[in-house]
Amino acid sequence: MNDWQSWAAIVVFVGAYALIITEKIHRVAAALGGAGLMLAIGATDDKSAFHSEHSGIDWNVIFLLMGMMMIVGVLKKTGLFEYLAIWSVKRARARPFRVMVMLIVITAVASALLDNVTTVLLIAPVTLLVCERLALPVAPFLIAEVLASNIGGTATLVGDPPNIIIASRAGLTFNDFLVHLAPLSALLILALIALCRVLFRKSFQYDEARAAEVTELEEREAIRDPRLLLQGLIVLALVVAGFVLHPVLHYEPSIVALLGAGLLVAVSVAETGDVLGEVEWPTLAFFAGLFIMIGGLIETGVIGEVSKALAQAIGDDELGGSMVLLGGSAVLSGIVDNIPYVATMAPITGDLVTAMGGSGDHVMWWALALGADLGGNATAIGASANVVVLGIAERNRTPISFWQFTKYGLVVTAVTVLISAGYVWLRYFALA
Repeated sequence: MNDWQSWAAIVVFVGAYALIITEKIHRVAAALGGAGLMLAIGATDDKSAFHSEHSGIDWNVIFLLMGMMMIVGVLKKTGLFEYLAIWSVKRARARPFRVMVMLIVITAVASALLDNVTTVLLIAPVTLLVCERLALPVAPFLIAEVLASNIGGTATLVGDPPNIIIASRAGLTFNDFLVHLAPLSALLILALIALCRVLFRKSFQYDEARAAEVTELEEREAIRDPRLLLQGLIVLALVVAGFVLHPVLHYEPSIVALLGAGLLVAVSVAETGDVLGEVEWPTLAFFAGLFIMIGGLIETGVIGEVSKALAQAIGDDELGGSMVLLGGSAVLSGIVDNIPYVATMAPITGDLVTAMGGSGDHVMWWALALGADLGGNATAIGASANVVVLGIAERNRTPISFWQFTKYGLVVTAVTVLISAGYVWLRYFALA
């Protein structure tokens, strides 16, 4: 990593990241500007940026988001989210903390079954309506849900994209993730609920008049178009089935989402232009820019050098190695998106596992998965779900700043990674 392009790529990435953090310019402009500079200095090129599976734009992520945004856009017109908002407030007796706990648990479970990005696309509109009805600040509830989505997604193979990469490389099954990571994920959700009670304590203001208004509402009256709702729910169920049956059908989630969106637009009365208007285009552009910038770091060998340094620090000490891998992955996944990080780190982890004799418990793989998934909570751009929710909040005129998210995300990441380190030590070493 001695050539000028590597150092230039680092300068471009750090500069763009600084602009995103300080919000001197809009994050989309910073990401696209950084991507343009990466192409201009030759850190990456058009073939790598647009066609490389390893270092280019992850089109599966882009089109998964686009397809699900279109489906959510149609469902919005039916009144479904208003129905769910009124239903959830009634069940929680309009108590703000109970509402947050309910939304956290629903988000975590859904993220394990679907994926965290799809889940936040479905839950965020409900949250916005709940907060509007109860006159509550939106940011704490959206932030809590994103954190829950990343923790819940850790539990299964399909919950978070890095898990799919790890499963493919290590030969792990859906049940392996369920047995090894789901119990820890449940424990971490309980820790998150306790942290939210403290971190957001000033946001749980109970407005008795507002609560009485909402509890008197009849949720069924919120449904504006029953026929469109039925069509939307059938398509959504088919899409979810497509996600779950990925091992059998071998269709990527992006293909399933696009097929679902196309089918729903074709069979419903929804106008194509209106549906496309619901897509968060700035969020998709931000992802594209971010992927190209990280691709520049991959192509110039910067990320490879960081990964090798981590591997050298680990050596053949399995306990120390798993802790370094867990902590290092958490830090790096908070800075760069965890998908390209895991794609780069997976082959190195495979070499480490082989050098250590291939532990039957796959402890190194679990350390990588936990670090990458939980580290995504550390900053506003650490995971795909974070970026999506920030885009939704901005579109609904309740923007969440980089630091507003990150000051809570860092605390939750530190606590969950420490608990995970204890879990890894206890399960795979102390009690092995």
